[in-house]
Amino acid sequence: MTFYEKIHKINRTVFLWFRAIRIKFLLASVIAVTNGIAINYWKSGEFEFGYALLTYFGILCLHISVDLFNDYSDFKRGIDTNTNRTKFSGGTGVIPENLINSKLIYLAGIIFLILGGLIGLYFVTIKGILIVILLTFAIISIYFYSTNIVNAGLGELFVAIKGCMIVLGSYYIQSDAINLTSVFVGIIVGLLSAVILLVTSFPDYDADKNSGRRTLVILVGKENSVKLFAIIIALTYVMIVGGSIIGIIPIFSVIGLLSMPFAIKAVYKLRKFNESTQLVSSMGNSIIYSRLCGILLALSFFI
Repeated sequence: MTFYEKIHKINRTVFLWFRAIRIKFLLASVIAVTNGIAINYWKSGEFEFGYALLTYFGILCLHISVDLFNDYSDFKRGIDTNTNRTKFSGGTGVIPENLINSKLIYLAGIIFLILGGLIGLYFVTIKGILIVILLTFAIISIYFYSTNIVNAGLGELFVAIKGCMIVLGSYYIQSDAINLTSVFVGIIVGLLSAVILLVTSFPDYDADKNSGRRTLVILVGKENSVKLFAIIIALTYVMIVGGSIIGIIPIFSVIGLLSMPFAIKAVYKLRKFNESTQLVSSMGNSIIYSRLCGILLALSFFI
């Protein structure tokens, strides 16, 4: 094998693992951590750089872990082989396409879970009991998310709680406190994450249902899920505007409304969920809305 062939092989391996860990979806956790850090900066004007880096690393490890476990579980249950994969749904495809062995994916999930857990344990030693609670919840729910939690129809609720707890934990690590703003923003960030899981469940409806998985779309039906999707989006904007007015979050947080065109387009497109191109467009606009709104919300605390 020539030098260039070795480089090509290494690049291909790296690309495949980036695909496996769904690197483009990790931004959700980055945004959640950033909001927690930003709230502390708004409240105190202080910023612990070392703690921030460790928090980002630990949370990303945990996020990668749950995605790898999810890919492994979906392959074992035959979900990923019985659905039309899009760039936003249907898993990564690395296992069904025999690009990475399923056992290796599972092992990588364990490794990232341990890494994230070790970072959490470090913060337990210096920050105390609250981190113990958050870490215990994270590890248990991550390991059982793709089986027990989703089977019970609690996937979207778990994602919302996860987003909220990341904000709370990130803020607590910086400030040694929990306040109304961190809880309030945590709920917003959680909703922004849950709405993505909701819309990306539409294409997998039949495969999920046949495998025994109970997503929110399956529980309430597609038509009602469209309505719920719109309600969740409207609620995030109501909370941003209302929170800005009464001073829970900065008045500048209304810049989050700049994401509204994408949200409106996402709702409009989702109403035509039976058309694959419209559904893919809705998922794309949903992700832009969620990420942009979360980024602008975090930015407002630094202004």
